[in-house]
Amino acid sequence: MVQKAKILLVDDRPENLLALEAILSALDQTLVRASSGEEALKALLTDDFAVILLDVQMPGMDGFETAAHIKRRERTRDIPIIFLTAINHGPHHTFRGYAAGAVDYISKPFDPWVLRAKVSVFVELYMKNVQLREQASLLRLQLDNGGGRAAANGGGAAEEGGRTGLLTELSARLASVEEQAEALSKQLDDSADAAAVATAAHLERKLTGLRRALDALEPGSGGSSAQLPSQN
Repeated sequence: MVQKAKILLVDDRPENLLALEAILSALDQTLVRASSGEEALKALLTDDFAVILLDVQMPGMDGFETAAHIKRRERTRDIPIIFLTAINHGPHHTFRGYAAGAVDYISKPFDPWVLRAKVSVFVELYMKNVQLREQASLLRLQLDNGGGRAAANGGGAAEEGGRTGLLTELSARLASVEEQAEALSKQLDDSADAAAVATAAHLERKLTGLRRALDALEPGSGGSSAQLPSQN
């Protein structure tokens, strides 16, 4: 079963949340509602989200303050935030949104197709990162278990064969992620969304690091000291 990404929708008006759900339902992902900044922060304590759609004008904790809290937390600081606002106070207001950590700033009423397209890019990037973390976890497991068994068995041929087989499987899985990431990057080349392009570039750097770690583990490469790339 394909894992679905979670998208956090934050707005104090129920009709706005309904409208967002109607627009984004075509993406077939998990949509999570929050009617206040406090409720959004609570949801972020336990769940991982691909992107956050955050209303600026809310009573109590507004969007700017909510975003500041999100960016201060290590667990959530890298989640993309798209600000939604019904008012426009000019460049200063927009600058405050970007300064608070937003990757995009959209004024209402917005084009549903444009919003859906922007969200879909961050969902796709999130899914690629999930796949990358899974490959890294498998590689770490191979390093931990394979090294211990090899020492216990004296590094026998059967052990080496099993290790090579798993490395081949990991390499094939990684190649699939690399191919999809390359296609996504080409798609973003024509996009003006600098934040999405930067996120894709970060993903490609992590893929490169993982590929180097895998190559270092190939027989004859002296890869016992290979270091896995950071998954941050």
